[in-house]
Amino acid sequence: MLNTAVSFVRKYWVRTLLILLMSVALGGALVFYSVKQYLETPIFLNEPRVVAIEPGSSLTQITRRLENDGILNWPRVLVLWARWQGIDRLVRTGEYELTPGLTPVSLMSLLMSGRNVQYPVTLVEGWTVRQSLEHLWAQESVLVTLSDKTDEEIMAILQSPFPALEGNLFPDTYFFTRNTTDEAILKRAHSRLLEVLEAEWQVREPELPYDSPWQALIMASIIEKESGYQAEKADIAGVFVRRLQQGMRLQSDPTIIYGMGSAYSGVIRRSDIDTTTPWNTYRIDGLPPTPIAISGRDSIRASLNPNPGTALYFVSRGDGSHQFSDTLQEHNAAVRRYLRNNNE
Repeated sequence: MLNTAVSFVRKYWVRTLLILLMSVALGGALVFYSVKQYLETPIFLNEPRVVAIEPGSSLTQITRRLENDGILNWPRVLVLWARWQGIDRLVRTGEYELTPGLTPVSLMSLLMSGRNVQYPVTLVEGWTVRQSLEHLWAQESVLVTLSDKTDEEIMAILQSPFPALEGNLFPDTYFFTRNTTDEAILKRAHSRLLEVLEAEWQVREPELPYDSPWQALIMASIIEKESGYQAEKADIAGVFVRRLQQGMRLQSDPTIIYGMGSAYSGVIRRSDIDTTTPWNTYRIDGLPPTPIAISGRDSIRASLNPNPGTALYFVSRGDGSHQFSDTLQEHNAAVRRYLRNNNE
């Protein structure tokens, strides 16, 4: 009788233990499934949103902020999962763009990647360096450090091999993260210019009237301001190179305008042509002392590979292209014709 009772008790506790173990296992499976589903379910975003991760922010602080912003639920679950994975301390600071479709797992991958939001700034062909600086300083995501520096101080920072700041940047679109300094972006633009200029200098035509890449850059800036029509840049370069070779003055209107500075009001008068400045190529021989703008690759290439020909003059047709002439008589006739057409 006693043995029967003991056997019954044992069976009872075995069954109870099995039920408990099954319950724990089932509960664990449910928890595992719930966590897995949570980690693979997109967070609450209908449109892209930028979030900033400040230095020293913990994952707990970050996820709570996302919860308060209505982007993430169950932040504690994500933190515990990240700790279990050993990645909770691998979040990198900066700005991140969260996009619809991100899951908590891909969110963690993004925050660990360091793929910060990139902002573009474009330096335009034909701008002066001063225009480029003002545009750069107007970008609210740029950390301005050079606004009180002189051209000479900026030149020293860039470690430029050239004698003046003008023309020392390459026009292009540069991407950067928030609080990148103006100095860092300028160094990239200057380095890019040196790279392009050196590459083009190595494949230049022989017997050009330049003593150095700097002089070629000066010529390129004049070509840049004379025409935005890529197909005729080498023709314009040919005219200027032949004039230099024959001892003629360049007589380029953009050099007058550059020499006038802020006094230029949109019209070149006879008195402006007759006023000598270091850049007025109606009044000086040869090239001006510095570029008059920043030059793109097409203009640099044209200055070093001018088209052959006999033309010594050109005038705007009023549609962006130019009429080229061999003689002053032909040129004056073209000037009258296109001036009359433009007036009409």
